[in-house]
Amino acid sequence: MDTLVSTLLFTLNLDVALDRTQAIGQVADHKRIIVPINGGTFEGPRLRGTVLPDGADWLSVQSDGSWNIDVRVTLRTDDEALIYMRYTGVTIPKPEMLERFNQREILPYDAYYARTTPRFETAAPKYRWLNGVIAVANGMRLESGPKYQVFAIL
Repeated sequence: MDTLVSTLLFTLNLDVALDRTQAIGQVADHKRIIVPINGGTFEGPRLRGTVLPDGADWLSVQSDGSWNIDVRVTLRTDDEALIYMRYTGVTIPKPEMLERFNQREILPYDAYYARTTPRFETAAPKYRWLNGVIAVANGMRLESGPKYQVFAIL
């Protein structure tokens, strides 16, 4: 195989609670910020549903300005199955877009680099195939929070 082949799993929209952000502060070589997630939605060819509240991004801002993302959420499918989703990744914001980001402006996929590697856990028989999926995602910014296109690597 010369290239990686992928297929769209779903598009994920998160509603983040910036008003409840917890700035832990400078810890060793990074700043720790916890950004609560109020909920959201996801939709794709094989699954769709809602993101349950009380997930969060345990974000660390590195000294070079990059962000290490560490998100954990619970997905509830439209047929009531629960799926634990965790993704880590990196965002490299361009300096000129930080103010726009803080103002909750919409920032398209090409405005900054945001890539993650989601993993899934579920006991629901219909969705157990997700337990073995290796996925990658690219992100953009909506007013309510991040939007990701999540792809399974085949």
